[in-house]
Amino acid sequence: MSKRVSFYQSSNMAAARRLKRVVASQPGFLKLKSTSGSADSVSSRRKRVNKNKKKSWNKHSDINDVEDFLEDVRHQERTTGGLLSEKPDDSLFFLDVGQPKKKGKTSRPLRIDLILQHDSLIPPPKDVLAYQQPNAKKLRRIAQKAEQLAAKGVVPQRRKQLPSRRPADRKAKKSVTEANNNPDREYYDIWGQEYSADPWYLQQTGKKLVNRPEKLNEKPSVLPAVEVIAPGGSYNPDFFSHQALLREAHEVEVKKQKEEDKIERQVMVNKADTATEETILREQVEGLVEEENEEEMAPNEEEEDVAVGGIALAEKKTERQRKKEKADKIKEQQRLADRQRIDQHQQLFQLRSIKASIKQQEQGTKDKQKVRKAKQEAQKSQPRRLGKLKFQPQDLEVQLSDELAGSLRRLKPEGSVLKDRFKSLQKRNLIEPRERAKFKRRHKVKYVEKRAFREIT
Repeated sequence: MSKRVSFYQSSNMAAARRLKRVVASQPGFLKLKSTSGSADSVSSRRKRVNKNKKKSWNKHSDINDVEDFLEDVRHQERTTGGLLSEKPDDSLFFLDVGQPKKKGKTSRPLRIDLILQHDSLIPPPKDVLAYQQPNAKKLRRIAQKAEQLAAKGVVPQRRKQLPSRRPADRKAKKSVTEANNNPDREYYDIWGQEYSADPWYLQQTGKKLVNRPEKLNEKPSVLPAVEVIAPGGSYNPDFFSHQALLREAHEVEVKKQKEEDKIERQVMVNKADTATEETILREQVEGLVEEENEEEMAPNEEEEDVAVGGIALAEKKTERQRKKEKADKIKEQQRLADRQRIDQHQQLFQLRSIKASIKQQEQGTKDKQKVRKAKQEAQKSQPRRLGKLKFQPQDLEVQLSDELAGSLRRLKPEGSVLKDRFKSLQKRNLIEPRERAKFKRRHKVKYVEKRAFREIT
């Protein structure tokens, strides 16, 4: 890398010296900066060093004169816009013909504007990206293709459709936006009917909203948000309403008791499977006493060897047998066709019974549809299974006859509003039934006997 840099520097120095010689050789080249330092360096005796290597060449080469020359050229370009030697005389000198006219007092620009002003006469570099056209190659290719088609006499599709387009109405006035401070302008009525554009236009422009599915508008359950308790649940109910509520609560408890009894019967051990004293004694003695086998072994009868005959080969059918089989086959087909024809004739006389059977099937189908619809309607008011747990209804809040209070002052509060709302959400299929999270111990409990306990024991 160092070799590449040194070579690049040496080539730059050579080019700079060449440029200096060319420009300095031109007549009338002027320098804006003094060259006293460079003259002193030239007058001094040059030190002789070995420059057979690039490293020593770069180290001992004096390029101050080249840098001064290039800096002077850059300074002239910044201040005058070019070299003074190339400027015409009219731009460098002027003719003094008298006292200049006094100009009026002009407003001076701000200091901040002077600082931000571009003071160099060198034009800024051309921004290539500003002149680039997007899809230039594609547009150029399209233009070339259009020129080729025009040379062949082919008319583009757009120009063919121009006569069929509706001409613009020149008499129609363009809408002029009114100023907000115009008191005569029309006011927007927030309660008025909204203007809706053409549905096709809204769909093509992407401004048309997607229709909301009707399924999302349906409630997950037809049950009301707040269910009113039965009249028997009042703090001071009448006798019959209270008895009806007690009967309902009794039926719920009886149903729960039956389910518990059913589970107990399934878990209960069968009496026939219980061990008796005899079976227990037999199990204990098993293997200690040798049992004599009283059954005598029957003599083994010698199996008679059955001579296996050779495989019977199918005999070749004769021509007479083949003809007979073919005739029997044709006769069987004819019999089946005659039977089918007779059945069709018989069905003509059974039209009444066939119609009755069809009506019966249609009625059965309608009955099944009614049952299915009734079942679906009943399921709308029932809680669905949304998770792994089934919905458990809340216990009825019932007070016995001796617990009834005659007034609200002596009434005992029962139930919980929060629990009632939570159960209502579960019943209306808004949230899934849940249970309290169980604590899972990460590590087993380790019991350690302390030293004091060991000393006592």
